[in-house]
Amino acid sequence: MPISPSPHTSAPAGALDAPAGGRRPRVTIARGATPWFVPTLATAALTTALTRRNGKWAVAAVPACALGAGMLWFFRDPEREIGAGRVISPADGVVQSIDAWPDGRTRVAIFMSPLNVHVNRAPLPGTVTSVEHVAGGFVPAFNKDSDRNERVVWHFDTELGDIEMVQIAGAVARRIVPYVDAGTKVEQGERIGLIRFGSRVDTYLPAGVDVGVEVGQKTTAGVTRLDRD
Repeated sequence: MPISPSPHTSAPAGALDAPAGGRRPRVTIARGATPWFVPTLATAALTTALTRRNGKWAVAAVPACALGAGMLWFFRDPEREIGAGRVISPADGVVQSIDAWPDGRTRVAIFMSPLNVHVNRAPLPGTVTSVEHVAGGFVPAFNKDSDRNERVVWHFDTELGDIEMVQIAGAVARRIVPYVDAGTKVEQGERIGLIRFGSRVDTYLPAGVDVGVEVGQKTTAGVTRLDRD
């Protein structure tokens, strides 16, 4: 799988060109992943070099290389052709629950495993009106108590009114990295943040908007439609 610099960092001219013909979409490394994978890749490179001098270093080089490959996979950030629909999924994963809220909204919770892409995208075009970090615990995201986990609460001013989205950290994901600030205008499907190693993302559909997905359904960030006509 081709890996190139993140679109959020500098890259050689042409490195991020759209794929042509039947070629695979270009894949980048997610912004905010550097503190994790750079030390891992440096360790893998160092121990591999030392193995050439002394084979005993293979004991360290093999797991370091495996971990480095895992980091590249975990923090991949593929280019996507944005799907159609008023509200699209902000996260890769599986629909964990669909709950009616007392105020008439419907919460669609998407569970992200460590194998999913961890970059989250704007569910609608609009303006980010607030990005609030809320301290909390780190129980597994599939646990009902995960509503009290560490999280970042987003609000977007959109054509459907105020849309709330919540990034929730889990037992492994202990760092949420917002990419944009309040006041930023975003396009539908634009990258807005990262949850390291997966977790959960909740989207609150406003009253009168019907849900177009089912519990257990797989979703793709920026592609899968959450509502229906």
